Amino acid sequence: MSQALQQNGHLQMVRHQNMEAKAQALTPALFHHDVYPQGVVSAVQDAQQIHGWRADVAASVQDFFKQDFFQGEHVIIDFGKHCVGYLEFACEAAGSPPDAPAHLQFIFGETLAEVVEPFSDYSGWLSSSWLQQQDCYLDELPHHMRLPRRYCCRFLRINVVALSRKFQLRFTSLKLDTVTSASLAQLPTCSSNDKQLQRIDEVAVHTLKNCMHDVFEDGPKRDRRLWLGDLRLQALVNDVTVKNYDLVKRCLYLFAAMTREDGMVSANIFVKPQLIADDTFLFDYALFFVDVLQEYVAVTDDRETLAELWSLAWRQIELALERVAQNGIVRDSADWWSFIDWHEELNKQAASQGVLIYCLSKALILARDYDVSKVSLLEEKISWLKAAAQRELWDAQSGFYTSGESQQVSCASQVWMVLADVGTPEKQRSLLKRLKSHPPKIQMNTPYMMHHYVAALLQVNEMEQATQEIKNYWGAMLEYGADTFWELFDPKRPDFSPYGSKLINSYCHAWSCTPSWFIRKYLL
Repeated sequence: MSQALQQNGHLQMVRHQNMEAKAQALTPALFHHDVYPQGVVSAVQDAQQIHGWRADVAASVQDFFKQDFFQGEHVIIDFGKHCVGYLEFACEAAGSPPDAPAHLQFIFGETLAEVVEPFSDYSGWLSSSWLQQQDCYLDELPHHMRLPRRYCCRFLRINVVALSRKFQLRFTSLKLDTVTSASLAQLPTCSSNDKQLQRIDEVAVHTLKNCMHDVFEDGPKRDRRLWLGDLRLQALVNDVTVKNYDLVKRCLYLFAAMTREDGMVSANIFVKPQLIADDTFLFDYALFFVDVLQEYVAVTDDRETLAELWSLAWRQIELALERVAQNGIVRDSADWWSFIDWHEELNKQAASQGVLIYCLSKALILARDYDVSKVSLLEEKISWLKAAAQRELWDAQSGFYTSGESQQVSCASQVWMVLADVGTPEKQRSLLKRLKSHPPKIQMNTPYMMHHYVAALLQVNEMEQATQEIKNYWGAMLEYGADTFWELFDPKRPDFSPYGSKLINSYCHAWSCTPSWFIRKYLL
């Protein structure tokens, strides 16, 4: 049963209630675990540290619970690791009986900068409501409170904004009730003898865990919802770690439950207070529905789900092929959006050509096993698109594939041509070596794009370089103190943000967890 809906007054969406019911039936239970403060820290300016701040030990947890706080004082709690959950605390008055409410402000930070640099200075283009803070007024003391909103943090700043002059405030308990749908009870061990790879794997698994809730969230701080591009990478790591295949299945059905009137899947899904597909549609993300389905079926052999979702997957192929011009190249114009990477200058045409070929190849795997009537067409289209890429996009003079009218050379274009298996294996290997020796101006800005670069290296059997890239990139985040991996990271520009402020960046982000997949599947 389907129901047509109007969204934003102009875009018709269709709700498929049978798909939604299947998704809701797969809603996971959450695991709870209490995390307590590990210490009190002070923030010290240090140009050598990420964002210019260093956390120095200021006091023990025992000292914190003995301290009487006056109006205007603050404290920074360190929980010792990145956490996602609900703050619970209790406090009482010290001195005279409380003759006025206590006004407290809680500021939660994934990084130290978020609890040190004032939010009033924020000037990014994303809503400042994503900045994690909450004010509480305690009319009666003693008082026990559980904050209703879920937060994520390693650091917690408590500002004692206002008290009466007659009394001080003393905390008697404080903890985080952390939540996740990832059961790590039977997590396969990472048995690498390389201590750096083992530590990278640990942090990557922690990143995935903290992004697993009632869906695979892209980030527990922001945007806290299901994105197809993130799901694709999370599902791979899930395959070699948590193995919660029902959650992958639920997410596939959620995308199937509400589509655009022409059948295109949304780039992301809201699940609360009710299921709503966002009015953001991305060329590459829609195609990745095919990839997620193929990978899911490969590890589960779930024929029933394949039968129910194959027609929707095929529709993404049909819609994408409509964007291909007569010369066999994806049309580049102002009426589309393909994500590829966070880079203002990046032209997406060539990389999107690669994504299309790659996802057609995934569809071919499914078709050979399930719908042989599509095999010949897919084989024909793949050959046609590959030949067109070689003919129209290859520039012999530069030794790179170009993109768009300006014939831009970027890392993303080369990586996706390799992942699409364009050219001989020898040419692909040579291309990646040239990419290393002659890096183009348009580089990679995110762990998302870096994942595809490492995947391309592994595809051409450059195991040693792939390992080194993992160590260089994700290892650099570890050196900056990361205990979960970040949404954005440019080693040359640690403060980089496409949103106008590092404070709004996500420092636990789904698409950065893939080192575990590489390490456990290829490098052990």
